Order: sequence, then structure tokens, then C-alpha cells
Amino acid sequence: MTWSDFRPLPLVSVGNLCHNFLQGCVHRGVPQDSRWSGRRAHPVTYTRPMPPTSAQILGAALLLGAIVHTFSTGIFERMARRHTRHAGVWRLLAEVEVVFGFWAMLLFLGMSLIEGSAGATRYLDSCDFTEPMLVFAIMVIAGTRPILQFAARAIAGGARVLPVQRNLATYLLVLTIVPLPGSLITEPAAITLAAILLRDEIFSRNASEHFKYATLGTLFVNISIGGTLTTFAAPPILMVAETWHWDMDFMLSTFGWKAALAIVANAGIAALRFRDELFRMRASQARVGRVPLPIVGAHLLFLGALVAYSHHPAIFMGVFLIFLGFAHAYGRYQSRLVLKEALLVAFFLAGIVVLGGMQAWWLKPMLLNLDADAVYYGAAALTAFTDNAALTYLASLVDSLTPAFKVALVAGAVTGGGLTIIANAPNPAGAAILKSSFEGVSMNPWRLFLGAIVPTGVSLMALRFL
Repeated sequence: MTWSDFRPLPLVSVGNLCHNFLQGCVHRGVPQDSRWSGRRAHPVTYTRPMPPTSAQILGAALLLGAIVHTFSTGIFERMARRHTRHAGVWRLLAEVEVVFGFWAMLLFLGMSLIEGSAGATRYLDSCDFTEPMLVFAIMVIAGTRPILQFAARAIAGGARVLPVQRNLATYLLVLTIVPLPGSLITEPAAITLAAILLRDEIFSRNASEHFKYATLGTLFVNISIGGTLTTFAAPPILMVAETWHWDMDFMLSTFGWKAALAIVANAGIAALRFRDELFRMRASQARVGRVPLPIVGAHLLFLGALVAYSHHPAIFMGVFLIFLGFAHAYGRYQSRLVLKEALLVAFFLAGIVVLGGMQAWWLKPMLLNLDADAVYYGAAALTAFTDNAALTYLASLVDSLTPAFKVALVAGAVTGGGLTIIANAPNPAGAAILKSSFEGVSMNPWRLFLGAIVPTGVSLMALRFL
């Protein structure tokens, strides 16, 4: 099934969408145990309506609180400056990476009161935290000096070949060449490399805030759609590929080539918009000692092992612990490991997993009451408020979906993956690395949303009409 088989999306009023949502909540119940934990499951057909439990309603309310909190971190920064006695608490709540973990903690406490501590503990045990652990390990290894030196030399070599100004060439390559291999090295590794290269090579050269937010939005979108060339790199595709029997040929022919064109177009538009600013940037004078090739090769092997065993936490965490010993033994070839940043990102993602597991009762009926065309745009919009892997996972539980619906849902989920920090699992990793480059050492979620509008629109058109 290709996008050429689809009809243009008719205009859908807010009232109709609300009606479909409410009607779906009444007529399409979701069993209590169909919570999203990051695990794939066999398709299940639901016929018996079931009202949401008190814990599920609490989970939805707390998710809404977490989303509002994410867009309101500036308020806590101001409170920290006004109320210095408890400034530490307010600054903690102003950290975007802390938000979802904090609200997940409130969910655990609330469930302990509703279902008892045993019930709350059973729920946490049912959640799958493989993805937060993997992002943590990959972030640390991908952010090491040997890996960055390897990537920076590749980008510099490509920039010398392109017949454009050096800063412009570097900018284009970071936004195109780095996201595309994300289908092989996984999206978390790709966004870590791209974020550090942008921070050191571009953002450190007196870049304007408008330029930074537009670049960050483009990066998030390109990373999200850049993982569609394979079945294992992008979380929303990983959730459905096995259940729906999607293989590499299907991914390349249905999503991959369109995503590649959209990535190039998004990077080109951003470079064209800010070419004058790129031309004015001073050349970077920072130089670090060269890392021997065997050390670089060893780090690449560690990273490859993490990717190869990305679904087996007992193995990839063992590899990561061996890497820590290796990095300590050759510390003279290392910069500071990004352990703190990676742990905060893992905490953020773990919070999304915990809160996301309570949203099936309203999210799944809403999706299933849309047709293939409407679900494409609806999934892109919903992704701004919930992790895109949650949308595709819930759809994978249903065995009556048409091929067109499946393609539309996944395409919408990946194209909307750059609108907010919570839209795509790798986004918090990039935000944690780059936030020190922004004014006030924090990011404004609204400006990020606006910065991602143009590349999201380009990606929507590419995956829909090409």
C-alpha cells in the first residue's frame, strides 16, 4: 500500500474529533491489562467495553499535569529567583528531564493509595525500561571523545568536498548525514552525535536564539524520520514491525526514500533561511589531541555491540560496564563522560514509560475511530503530547487494521516526532546536550514547537504525497 492510494484529508472540525473520542471511549473499551509498557504484544480484538479504573483516570490526569509542567518550566525558574530559601527545589522542578520522572513518582504514590503498595509495585514491574537503559548507555558511549573525533573528521571531510562555504557545508551535513545513519546506529546515538557537533561547531559561535530553535526543531524532525530506513532503529517502528511483518524492503520502499528526501529538504530550507548568519560565524579555534585509531576502533565496537544487543538489557548493560572500565584505563584519551546528562534523560524516559502505560483506555479508541487519512494527521498532532511509540504500540494490539491505516499511523507518528521534547524518545538526549547553549541554560517548549513547524510540514507532505 502506497500513499498514492489515499484520498486527500477532508477538513475535520474540533467538534467531530471530540465526538469521535467520546464515542470511542464509550463503545470501545480497553482491558485494564492493555497498558503500554514498551513491549510488543500479539494482536488482540476488543469487543467488550470496560470503564477506566481509578488508577487509569489518575494516570491520565497526571500525564496532563506532566505536559503542562513541561511547557511551564520557566515559571519554576522565576520562582527560584524570587524565593531563594527553597531555590533548590524550584530549580529541580525547572529541569525538563526531571518532569516526567517526578509525575511518575506521584502516580506510584497515588496507585499505592488506590490499589495498595503491592498493586503499584506490580504495575512498575510490568513496565519495560529497556529503552531508557539503552538510551543511557548509548548516550554515554556516543558522546565520548573518540567517537566524536571520528564523526567530526567525517563531517569535515565532507564539508571540504561540498562547493559551498565551510560553515554552511558543516551545518548541512550535520542535519543530513548524521540523522540518516540513525537507521543503523539507532536514533539515540545519532542525536547524541548531532547535538554535540552542533553545540561545538555551530551553537558556540554567537548563534542567535531564533537560529538555535529552528535548528533544534529541524534536528528533532530529521532524527525522527531518519530512523525509518530499517525496522529496529526508531521506537515507533520497532513496536509494530514484527507484529505487522514489515521487513527492510518494505521500510525502504514505503518510508525510507521519502524520509531521505524530506531530511535533505528540511536541512536545505534551514540552511537557506540562516545562510547569512552562518556566513558571519567565526571559525572554531578549539583543538584537542588526536585519539589513536585503535582506541577509536574499540569505541566503535562498543557502540556496535550496544546496537546489536539493543533488545537484551542484560547483555548491553554488561557491555556498557566493560566500556566504563576501558574508558577509565585509557582516560587520557577521554573527555568528561556525559553520565549526569544520560542519567537524567533515562529518568525522563522512564517517567514516560510509567505514565504512558495508563493511557490506552482513551488513546486507543480515539485512534481507531479515525480513518486512514485522518489518523495520519491525527497521529502527528497527538505525538506532540505523548511519545510516538505509545501510539504505534496500541495500534499493534488490534488485528483488524487495514494496511493503509497501519502505514498512515506510523508515518504520522514519526513525522510529528520533532514537535516537542516528549514526542520522540531520543529528543531528551539532544535537549540535555544542547540546553547549555540556550539563553538561561534552558529551552522554551513553545519556541521549540514553532521551530519544528516548518520541517514537520515538509515531512508531512513528503510522506503523504510522494
